[in-house]
Amino acid sequence: MRSLTANRLAKGKDTMKKTTISLHTEFKIAPVDPRIFGGFLEHMGRAVYEGVYDPKSSHADADGCREDVLDHLRRLRMTAMRYPGGNFASGYHWQDGIGPRNKRPTVRELAWQSIEPNHFGTDEYIRLCRKMEWTPMLTVNLGTGTPEEARNWVEYCNCPTGTRYADMRASNGSKPPHAVKLWCLGNEMDGEWQLGHVPANQYAIRAQQAAKMMRDTDKSIELVVCGSCGNVMPTYMEWDRQVLDYMGDLTDYISLHRYVGNQANNTPDFLAITNSIDAQIEEMDAVCRFVQAKRRSKKRAYLCFDEWNVWYKNMQMNGEGKFAPHLIEEVYNLEDALVVAGFLQSFIRHADSVKIANIAQIVNIIAPVLTRGDESLVQSIFYLFEMMSKRRNGVSLKVAADGPSYESTNNGRVGYIDSSAILDGNKLSVFLTNRSIDESADVMLNVADKAIRSCENAELLTGPKAKAANSFAKPDVIKSKLFKGIRVKDGKAGVRLPPLSFVAMTLNLK
Repeated sequence: MRSLTANRLAKGKDTMKKTTISLHTEFKIAPVDPRIFGGFLEHMGRAVYEGVYDPKSSHADADGCREDVLDHLRRLRMTAMRYPGGNFASGYHWQDGIGPRNKRPTVRELAWQSIEPNHFGTDEYIRLCRKMEWTPMLTVNLGTGTPEEARNWVEYCNCPTGTRYADMRASNGSKPPHAVKLWCLGNEMDGEWQLGHVPANQYAIRAQQAAKMMRDTDKSIELVVCGSCGNVMPTYMEWDRQVLDYMGDLTDYISLHRYVGNQANNTPDFLAITNSIDAQIEEMDAVCRFVQAKRRSKKRAYLCFDEWNVWYKNMQMNGEGKFAPHLIEEVYNLEDALVVAGFLQSFIRHADSVKIANIAQIVNIIAPVLTRGDESLVQSIFYLFEMMSKRRNGVSLKVAADGPSYESTNNGRVGYIDSSAILDGNKLSVFLTNRSIDESADVMLNVADKAIRSCENAELLTGPKAKAANSFAKPDVIKSKLFKGIRVKDGKAGVRLPPLSFVAMTLNLK
């Protein structure tokens, strides 16, 4: 006999009290930086090899990159692409990955205990970025590397020919500079698992030395200093305060990382994790503002959320001395996609502080795209990212939501409807998530100073149940589809969201 919840989920007819979303086109937060729709490509598992780069694949292009994978990724319109790590970066020496492939060393990589042939390195990465219109974002080795090694990489990438490392780049086939503007000063250096891990005061010295030399080499670059790598770390916020204070005006951003999961198998609580994501952003921004005020500086450090995603099912992280081992290849379901929506909605709501964000990662490793031989699969989180990325242009608006809520087990009280909005001229993009597992939700959208004229387009993501996921056998269980359920009347818009669903819409204002 089916339960009441199962019947409700199947029928989708039970409807909770209406939620009203109120907006005003002058109540602006900040322009949405397109770089919050960035990605992360690390030399881990099958992200690079058998992921974006696979010369033996029938899909390989002239550069050895998989066209089928790149075609999927083009749909996501990703911006800043962080490379080469991650934990990998703390043991990576960039000169191993340049020059003739047959002369590059094969090394034992310690972060993931894998074999790294260095067939894909700086120049291959830059060519891929140009091909995909990604903004290059390099992470220097401040674990086992030196500040001078980091400076030399900047010269290799950014300086005109006539000096040692710039001439080295030219001899490798790229006379014009690569013009890499975004550089990360190491990765998760507060983590005891990190190669070269040191206390905050020692990392700050190392990062300051690197930053000084890197900026002296190219004054136009932007730098991301390493923040505490998680809100559960004992270093949280205090590490960040010390590092920002010591770095002074040399840094532009501080990094923060977050992975979340549903280990307790509690869907309502999992979907309420957005409270904690909001809090982490606001707490880290408070540290940045405190240090700025303490130093009486005119320069504010912004947030770079350069690792984030759902990750908890596949925890295999030991490559056991293999080449391209299968590591943390997460299968994503519907509830995971709705939490990914929560991350992106939070970034939009905090457009005044979050300027860069990189979903970790892009292929195979906790990724929207999986490969199996010459096959590729698009996962649930892919569609969510695509739906929002195509509507990212404009200014984030403050959202006032009035509607029913619930008390989650560990993450406090949240509304059943999660929301954010972006204004681009007379086009208004609105994003709505219905967190209810068994009730449809009626939502009314009201723009106080303008009338809504029409719905230009809308898409819906939902599925048969929270745990529903795509597979190579059934690739279309969860996918976005056109949504015709937006009703515009008397200058307002109404929509009914099915249980466990996400809607992205673009409205025309008068």
